[in-house]
Amino acid sequence: MAKGFLIDMDGVIYSGPKLIPGAKEFVDTLLKREIPFIFLTNNSQRSRRDVVNKLHALGIDVEEKHVFNSAMATARFLARQKPNGTAYVLGEGGLLTSLHKNGYSLVLSNPDFVVVGEGRNFTLEMVNNAVDMILGGAKLIATNLDPSPKKEGWTNLGIKAIVSMLEEATGRTAFSVGKPSPVMMRAARKEIGLSTSDTTIIGDTMSTDIIGGIQMGYRTILTLSGVSKMEHMDHFAYSPDIILESIADIDLDELLKN
Repeated sequence: MAKGFLIDMDGVIYSGPKLIPGAKEFVDTLLKREIPFIFLTNNSQRSRRDVVNKLHALGIDVEEKHVFNSAMATARFLARQKPNGTAYVLGEGGLLTSLHKNGYSLVLSNPDFVVVGEGRNFTLEMVNNAVDMILGGAKLIATNLDPSPKKEGWTNLGIKAIVSMLEEATGRTAFSVGKPSPVMMRAARKEIGLSTSDTTIIGDTMSTDIIGGIQMGYRTILTLSGVSKMEHMDHFAYSPDIILESIADIDLDELLKN
């Protein structure tokens, strides 16, 4: 069976509006050699098409089949849990689209699930409504538990902040589908037909990409071009298989041999 890659995006492929040097060349090589790969992102706000358009603007020519996000993973998970169910959503764009595609109806009362994703249009009234629904029996689902970056001027709260508010107000604990959950990590691998032993995840964050890969039995590569740095390594009881400055330093031939 072919070897392949799950690749994080922000901090590995690009940083803010700029492409990380070597990223385009690495992806172009994967495409040319027909090596299976998929971009794995916790961002549930963008649709597959939105992600592809962003990558195209940066010079990376991929298709929608090369993208797997937490909105897709969440919608598929809910469709298995309760087919043709209902959801009250604190989220936008990609999450709404994915839920519709998987047979879910979006409702304003008595939902089966309250689903939390990224968004900038939350109101206190929406949060209060979600609290009442959860107390009334709806299950609380988070597309991911990414924290706020804690930077001045940041306009989009991390989902963890919203979920924490709902958990405290209801006494219920959310189930998170996105990285590092095995739900998403396994679904992404299966999306491109890889076995566990033939899967390598490339990420910049120890607490999502790397721990998720380790728990799944994947080979893990940490790039230091994003969140986690060498001085952080002694904070963790686990280690990636490979640590590199950036994706430009990956020796693809060596990886595919071993």
